[in-house]
Amino acid sequence: MSLGSAMQISASGLTAERLRLDVISNNLANVDTTRGPNGQPYRREIVTLAERQPGGDSFHAMLIALRGGPEDEAPGAGVEVTSIQPDYSTPYKVIHDPGNPDADANGNVRMPNVNPIIEMVDMISASRAYEADVTAINAAKQMQTRAIDIGRA
Repeated sequence: MSLGSAMQISASGLTAERLRLDVISNNLANVDTTRGPNGQPYRREIVTLAERQPGGDSFHAMLIALRGGPEDEAPGAGVEVTSIQPDYSTPYKVIHDPGNPDADANGNVRMPNVNPIIEMVDMISASRAYEADVTAINAAKQMQTRAIDIGRA
């Protein structure tokens, strides 16, 4: 694996974690949204990440194919967001608030299925992953700089 591909893999992680942080922020911003555009309470969104498969037309993939080597020898190509889906596994919370304009005949209001504690834990996880990707990019840059310095000597 070259230093350039290491930086591309880390950059894909940065992009994915940034999107994940955006979705978490959106979930937290809508923690009290009882009526969305569809008339229903806001439903928490979940980001799904997966390994990005190396392109079949990359030079490295072509060399492996010509050599007849195993496909698992090809380096990973980073990470990508495969979907952003509403969370249907968690039910809406129901609170009793007869004064709320969205209350039903019994005075109950359906609240979003957003748990701020879970969102904060996810936010910490995403920010740590983002920091790790930044550290990996900085390490690759330092290695490239040192390799150039060695070449000059």
